[in-house]
Amino acid sequence: MKKRFGSGLWLIVLVALAVGHAGAQILAGDALKKVVPASYFFAGQSAPVQARNSVALKTGAGKFVLAGLVDTSGYSTAIQEKYQGFLITETKLTFDGGTLEPGAYGFGFKDGKFLVMNIASTDLLSAASQSDEQLKHAVPLKLEKEGDGYRLYAGKKYVGFKAE
Repeated sequence: MKKRFGSGLWLIVLVALAVGHAGAQILAGDALKKVVPASYFFAGQSAPVQARNSVALKTGAGKFVLAGLVDTSGYSTAIQEKYQGFLITETKLTFDGGTLEPGAYGFGFKDGKFLVMNIASTDLLSAASQSDEQLKHAVPLKLEKEGDGYRLYAGKKYVGFKAE
């Protein structure tokens, strides 16, 4: 009896884990609006977020990854060159160039690289970005599933990542 109960319990745990990881979804509509901030603090000031150019992922474990473009017009030219948007993650992200712990960051695409900075504008991570010349309709920012990971696009430029 104990053996059956133990086996049944393990089966339930394994199914729950599998369902949890399989339930990742890219948010849209009202679900996206509920999680995207109206403004974002970076390098000493707050800037409006472009809600129409924001994306979000909810992992199977219920953790969020958010990214969006911001109005950078109030920033210095040096910051505008590398800072295009915000990146907030509740889970560890793995890029070709390294790992990003949960937190709030700034990001940008520059010179064939995807740059991630802390909120003080200090560079933390640099990963090679790619260009998808086959992309028919480029938009300012989008998120797409690719295999067991995702692609974050800014126009035709993109970076691949995996969320834990």
